[in-house]
Amino acid sequence: MPTTLKLPKSLLQLPDLTRVEESLCEKGYMKIAGVDEAGRGPLAGPVVAAAVIIPPGITIEGIADSKKLSAKRRDMLFDEIALSGAICSVGVIDHATIDQINILKASLMAMRKAVTTMETCPDFVLVDGSFTIPHLDLPQLSIVGGDNICMSISAASIIAKVTRDRIMDHYQELYPEFSFASHRGYPTAKHLDELREHGPTEIHRKTFRPVEEILSLIK
Repeated sequence: MPTTLKLPKSLLQLPDLTRVEESLCEKGYMKIAGVDEAGRGPLAGPVVAAAVIIPPGITIEGIADSKKLSAKRRDMLFDEIALSGAICSVGVIDHATIDQINILKASLMAMRKAVTTMETCPDFVLVDGSFTIPHLDLPQLSIVGGDNICMSISAASIIAKVTRDRIMDHYQELYPEFSFASHRGYPTAKHLDELREHGPTEIHRKTFRPVEEILSLIK
């Protein structure tokens, strides 16, 4: 269930990425999972969430919001996080489920899956964004911009982004007429041109407007 815990606003504005977790450790929480997702905006492929518990005392240098890092740097940090002793888990929700329940619910479902499949159950969950995770019987706190101010959420953003990118690399091989390895399914000009030329693939999200509009023309 969402917690009533309130952290001082000043704490959420400090540049030290460990301060939020340290504050929670002082309150007795020692297994703090940061959770973030990647893939809400694309027109194709899954949404991927990650949950990461970084043990107290471990600092991963250079960690940051995945969107601010180059692909090469994300890959390097992905390996560093995995080798640091951090506990990581991912949840993947496919395009068909996204079409059935909508992207917000699918993103929260992916987050819940990531947390509930961790090999160690967290005692507190920090969620990037303005929503907590439904049907999760753990204390949790949502933080807008959490991937900029919490190390565990930043780590989760990297794990989620790299995992999803690798999935889209695989789809590049299955659908060579689409540049999934470069645009990752996002609605870039190149992707929209490919959609108009070739029509949607099996992995396209049929309820997303650009795909929906092209399907209506095909019909």
